[in-house]
Amino acid sequence: MSHTTTGKDKGMFSRRDFMKATAAGAAALVAGTPSVHAAGSDRIRVGLIGCGGRGTGAARDCLAAAPNVELHAMGDAFQDRLDGSFRSLRDGKEPLGEKFNVTPERCFVGFDAYKKVLESGVDLALLGTPPHFRPEHLRAAVEAGKHVFMEKPVAVDPVGVRSVIASAELAAQKKLAIVAGTQRRHTFSYVETIKRIRDGAIGELLSGQCYWLMGGLWSRKPEPKWSQMEVQMRNWLYYTWLSGDHIVEQHVHNLDVVMWAFGGPPVKCMGVGGRQSRVDPIYGNIFDHFAVEYEWPNGARVSSMCRQAEGASGRNGERLIGTKGVAVPSGSITGENAWKYDGPNVNGQRQEHVDLIKSIRDGNPLNEGRQIAESTLIAIIGRMSCYTGSELKYDWALKASKLDLTPPKYEFGDLPVEPVAVPGKTPLV
Repeated sequence: MSHTTTGKDKGMFSRRDFMKATAAGAAALVAGTPSVHAAGSDRIRVGLIGCGGRGTGAARDCLAAAPNVELHAMGDAFQDRLDGSFRSLRDGKEPLGEKFNVTPERCFVGFDAYKKVLESGVDLALLGTPPHFRPEHLRAAVEAGKHVFMEKPVAVDPVGVRSVIASAELAAQKKLAIVAGTQRRHTFSYVETIKRIRDGAIGELLSGQCYWLMGGLWSRKPEPKWSQMEVQMRNWLYYTWLSGDHIVEQHVHNLDVVMWAFGGPPVKCMGVGGRQSRVDPIYGNIFDHFAVEYEWPNGARVSSMCRQAEGASGRNGERLIGTKGVAVPSGSITGENAWKYDGPNVNGQRQEHVDLIKSIRDGNPLNEGRQIAESTLIAIIGRMSCYTGSELKYDWALKASKLDLTPPKYEFGDLPVEPVAVPGKTPLV
């Protein structure tokens, strides 16, 4: 496969090269542990890596979460995405005012923009690029001694999950915070309901359901000047190597809640899925519907469904059934210990940043790296089961799967689209 290398992208390397360093080798970097921001008055300089809609939103939430936090640097693969985010945050309907301290010299474009943001003097990195890039960007941030907020999911394959777990372990050694964009874990109604479930309010968990059924999402019509790589990155939702498919990119929220309630991941899964309503090439190579059954160590089984299809009925949420009752984790329990949440609530996407910054300033940094890696892997094995038609064990995927969706090179050039998976024919790797 040939690629055209632009001036900006010379010297790029693949994630396979990046992953060759072992966790043991990474542990040697602990000497760079920072000791800043123990006091609440310390200014925290934030670097935004990935300037799309979610990254821009995360920057707003982070800067609004606490005083003395400023946006210091920005980076994206595309100049227009960087420019749009820059203008929105500085001059938009809700400008950041004095909290916006980004200069043109601290704006970076290209596949290596994340490195330049990390080298610009930031204390906290916001990782908002497509999920494929998360393991590499997280590791670079932790090795550089930066606290991290990273959007979910945090990988698209088991190789990436293992990298995230290693980075989370290194962050713990270096006393660095890692908070993920699973905002339900920072939403008061969910927190209180899950606490009650874990305390036995509905007894032993026997079964459950979780759903994310919705309509379609955005797509961008390719321009003649775009390379194959650019077409895919501009429409990253629809390519498995970039998004992990929507069961990973979106449904991870629901699967994370289920894992939270059970206290850990399932032992195995079996799924079915396909592509019926989104067959145009603009939708890449992902499926449009999945249904997966997950089994936990005690024999409990949870049915998972997700779909993106225009004109179909929608549903989003979770339901857990135990020996003493039924819980809806968003805030209610029926049965022997009937209860409904009626306390205060907050925007979870804002609260996750409040909790992150407080943990940094308190000197007790949160580290959600392992838990979001496990939730991401639950979604990944669901996809792998549906793509291949195979029953999968979680432990096998975590320890033995060699699936790595990294492209040959990170360059704007040729990149043929992998074929749509066919259950029973697509190999399990």
